[in-house]
Amino acid sequence: MNSARLRHGPTGLVVTSQQRKRPNSEAEARAEMTSRLDALLAAEGAGAENKNRSAQIGCGARADKRRTYRFQEGMVTDHETGKSAPAKKVMKGMFDLLW
Repeated sequence: MNSARLRHGPTGLVVTSQQRKRPNSEAEARAEMTSRLDALLAAEGAGAENKNRSAQIGCGARADKRRTYRFQEGMVTDHETGKSAPAKKVMKGMFDLLW
């Protein structure tokens, strides 16, 4: 028999290959299994990364904003604490005025 069938135990992924010679079938099946497992791990990593990013950003709606910078009025308002401070001082790094 010249075919090879590989099963990855932890994921249950099954790959088959049929070539003229058994060693060639095994090599092709291993290469296919490796590429599928790499793609699966990359997809899981990307999913976790996207979940982390969306948790930090929120839904992107207007209600998700942290601060409002109004330079024409010279004020910065922090929406978490409800405090306001002069924009020039906040831009110089004095964020403690907003906490």
